[in-house]
Amino acid sequence: MLSTELAELKAYMLENPGAVIEDVARQRKVTPRAVIEAMPVEMRRLGAGGEFAAAMQDIACWGEVTLIVHTDDAIFEFTGSVPAGEIGRGYYNLMQPKGLHGHLRHERCGGIAFVERPFMGKSSAFVAFLNVDGGIMFKVFVGRDETRALRGDQLTRFRALADRIAPA
Repeated sequence: MLSTELAELKAYMLENPGAVIEDVARQRKVTPRAVIEAMPVEMRRLGAGGEFAAAMQDIACWGEVTLIVHTDDAIFEFTGSVPAGEIGRGYYNLMQPKGLHGHLRHERCGGIAFVERPFMGKSSAFVAFLNVDGGIMFKVFVGRDETRALRGDQLTRFRALADRIAPA
């Protein structure tokens, strides 16, 4: 990306920190990772993709969260607990027979982003698992309580995980 394009993207994200990352990436013809990296530094931290299993195992202890997969064709949302998993046969396998389950190509994780920003008038916090191509594999959002505020216990866990995986 040219320095002028990067400067314009950073200025845009400073003015619009709640913009939908995938939409900005598509409009500007950059990767979602580039959009996250262009966010104000106080809103994002990046860690190594090799921490995929550690991050997922920690998230499995958070309780009810929202996991989102955003593609060009659909946005899938799952609200519930992320199951524990383990690595086997080249995948990180989510170990439960119903609800959220499946097999994740953990070796394609090129980074883990921790993002805290305003979104639609509310505070938001999520972990974005970034693939080696700069795309977002999926995002896990800190849950909300009955007043729609971020759950304090999960936000504490989110920040502790960020400190371990993506120290400032």
